Amino acid sequence: MPAQIISGTETARAIRTELAAEVARLKQEHNLVPGLVTVLVGEDPASQSYVAAKNRTAHALGIHSEQVTLPADTAEAELLARIDGYNHDPAIHGILVQLPLPRHINEAKVLFAIDPAKDVDGFHPVNVGKMLLGEPCFLPCTPHGILELLQRAGVQTDGAEVVVVGRSNIVGKPVANLMLQKRAGGNATVTVCHTRTRDMAAHTRRADILIVAAGRARMIGADLVKEGAVVIDVGVNRVGRTDSGKAILAGDVDFAAVAEKASAITPVPGAVGPMTITMLMKNTVQAARQAAGLD
Repeated sequence: MPAQIISGTETARAIRTELAAEVARLKQEHNLVPGLVTVLVGEDPASQSYVAAKNRTAHALGIHSEQVTLPADTAEAELLARIDGYNHDPAIHGILVQLPLPRHINEAKVLFAIDPAKDVDGFHPVNVGKMLLGEPCFLPCTPHGILELLQRAGVQTDGAEVVVVGRSNIVGKPVANLMLQKRAGGNATVTVCHTRTRDMAAHTRRADILIVAAGRARMIGADLVKEGAVVIDVGVNRVGRTDSGKAILAGDVDFAAVAEKASAITPVPGAVGPMTITMLMKNTVQAARQAAGLD
C-alpha cells in the first residue's frame, strides 16, 4: 500500500492559522505587534527567495517585518553594529541573519552577537545549550518543524528507533537531541549516521522513523528502508531544469521507490521547507510574548 503523505504545506497552513489568531489577540488585548527583522548580505538568489518568503509569511500573519539588504562587501563591523541596534530596538522581537554570509564575515561572531532573547533561529550558544538541557528556549526552526510534523501526523515516537542521516548543526544534531529528550515528540532511541558511518544500511533498515538531512539527491532508496517506516526527507537538491528553466528539485530520498515501502513519507518540495518558515514565525510570536512579560 502506498505511504501516507505527510504534507508540510497543509500542516504549516494549520499552524499559521493558529498564529494569525494569536497575533490578532496580542494586538487587541495587549497592543503588542510581534516584530521580525531579516538581514541579507549580498545577492545570493536562493537567499533572496528565502528571505522574501519569510517576509510574505510574516505580513500575512500580521507580524511587523523588516528586511535589510546590505551589499556583499559590507564590513563585518557594520553588520555587527546593525545587529546591536536591533538588539536594543523594542519594536523588534526577532533577528534573523540569512546564511551563508560572504567569506570575509565570521558567521559565528555574527550569530553570537544576536541577543539570545531575539535569536528566533535558535542558533545562539545560549539557546543551543538550553535545548540540550531540555530547558525552555527558541528551538531551531527545521528540527522544530520536523517534531511538529511527526506529532500532528500522529506518529508514535515514544520508544521508537529513530535514525538521523546527517550531523549538521542546523538539522542533524539538534533533531537527534530533541527526539531523545523526555518531551512530546521525543523519548526515542536515536542513532546518528554520517560520512564516517561504516555500515549505514544496517542502521537505516532498523529505523521506525528515518530522518534524512544529508544533502545528497535520492541517496536513500527502498533497499535502505524498513517496511512500514516513517520517512522524513529534509533534503532539497536541484537536479536539473525544465524546458522553461524552472529548477527540478529532489529530496535525499528516492520518493517514488520508498513511498511503496514506507507507512508515511514527506514529499519534496512541500514538506520541511514550509514548516521551517512557520516555526520561525512561531518563535517570533514567542519572543514578543516573553518581551512583554506574558510568558
